[in-house]
Amino acid sequence: MSTTRKHTALPKAQILIEALPWLTRHHGRTVVIKFGGNAMVDEDLKAAFAQDVVFLRHAGLKPVVVHGGGPQISRALETHGIVSEFKAGLRVTTEDAMDVVRMVLAGQVQRELVGLLNRHGPLAVGLTGEDAHTLTATKHQPRIDGELIDIGRVGEITEIDTGAIEALLADGRIPVVSSVARSQDDHHVYNVNADTAAAALAAALGAETLMVLTDVEGLYEDWPHSDEVISRLTASQLEKLLPELSSGMVPKMEGCLHAVRNGVTTARVIDGRVQHSILLEIFTDEGIGTMVVPDEQGES
Repeated sequence: MSTTRKHTALPKAQILIEALPWLTRHHGRTVVIKFGGNAMVDEDLKAAFAQDVVFLRHAGLKPVVVHGGGPQISRALETHGIVSEFKAGLRVTTEDAMDVVRMVLAGQVQRELVGLLNRHGPLAVGLTGEDAHTLTATKHQPRIDGELIDIGRVGEITEIDTGAIEALLADGRIPVVSSVARSQDDHHVYNVNADTAAAALAAALGAETLMVLTDVEGLYEDWPHSDEVISRLTASQLEKLLPELSSGMVPKMEGCLHAVRNGVTTARVIDGRVQHSILLEIFTDEGIGTMVVPDEQGES
């Protein structure tokens, strides 16, 4: 073998071999990935995300993608002359706004993602939480200053039926789930926070891992005074930190906490602005982002 060929081939082989223990560990396991942030609007990041998810599927994992669509929903509401309003970090969702939310999530964001995944084969199937009673919700009323606030058709998940998703996974497909839920009480639907939906689905599916894509490197040690990322923390350590977190990180980290307290082995917040961050997190020793693990026995 020529020296040149040896030099170019060897690093590739080493990278593949480094992935071997992780491939063995994750084979056949379900991983739920919350798609959001910059990865959702940047064309190159979107394409890299689709490649990563397809790679996981071909590497023997069972990926499930859950998505919201904040920026796209805001744009569509503006086009329809509806003002975007947020309370307690959640979008106030009137009946008119809910029609737009549903249309954007199921008809635009999901379709584009399914299309990107299916460039690589007949893999992705889109569904919303309404399909086959996947997600059922009741009205969510957050508290602001001790008072319950009405924010319209925003739902709190009460029930999950994983049957449709499990059937798709058994068939080798990649389910792509929009965070819209059927109502437990009437014939309407609810807008559900996608971080919360991903965490609830990860727990219900008995997933090995929940991965939440964000626009930051992970959970910072002492933000804004330091940009040191906490690489690993237990459920109890995270619970203590929750009151200090910025409002955008709260649903993500609460989701991670819910997941690991309900049977998911690890929950990770990773930087979706880095191309192929999912592969780096799952298949290398230097995972990026913040990993949350269950409390060890005897730890509270």
